Amino acid sequence: MAGTVARRAADQDETVEANRSWWDGQADEYYLEHGGFLGDADFIWGPEGLREADARLLGDVSGARILEIGAGAAQCSRWLASQDVRIVASDLSFGMLRQGLELNHRVSDPSGRVPLVQVDGLALPFADESFDVVFTAYGVVPFVADSALVMHEASRVLRPGGRFVFSTTHPLRWALPDDPGEGGLRVIQSYFDRTPYVEQDETGRATYVEHHRTIGDRVRELAAAGLRVIDVVEPEWPETNTATWGGWSPLRGRLIPGTAIFVAEKP
Repeated sequence: MAGTVARRAADQDETVEANRSWWDGQADEYYLEHGGFLGDADFIWGPEGLREADARLLGDVSGARILEIGAGAAQCSRWLASQDVRIVASDLSFGMLRQGLELNHRVSDPSGRVPLVQVDGLALPFADESFDVVFTAYGVVPFVADSALVMHEASRVLRPGGRFVFSTTHPLRWALPDDPGEGGLRVIQSYFDRTPYVEQDETGRATYVEHHRTIGDRVRELAAAGLRVIDVVEPEWPETNTATWGGWSPLRGRLIPGTAIFVAEKP
């Protein structure tokens, strides 16, 4: 019997176990499929191809202490490492960090080799106010049941005046099928339905989980963590990007936002 897809409850323990295992198992394949688009030392916020070099959503990072959570193979951190920063790249998945270690060995410039740490974004092993910037590009936030705790942990380790920036699937996408074609332009479920998306094996055990929150939920999570939202960026799909990535495509990208980037500061 093949695995199935369901919309059902999934608590934190089930979510973490499923997603750690999934990313461990998919790390090599993920890099083979998307590594060319992401680059080995580039900072791309999402499938639209918005680069931090152009957007500068982290602000002035010169001399900054930076933490990336949900870093995957740490391409974003590797791009930042070539600048005047002190950076740590972290991820829950050892498989993704192993891929990052291989990229560290592959880059010719030692300044592009970043420290990698296996870390749960819900329990960061760092002191209060120890970083100037915390960020994640499509990491952590949708892959935990308690995303509000992610915001609290990011806020805790940020110094006053520090910035937390994260990108994630645009909440509007949850009301539409995950289809890059015409079928993905139909609203089929409520935007307000926060029931998790769960892939499960024939026994009903979760093998992959994503959690949905609305735009308002995200703003409230950030505010409850003591952070001030200063921008919400919805990247437009550029004419030069002809790639399809899962449910993201030029067809849909011209009509609806696929990514939301939240920029917040700690007062």
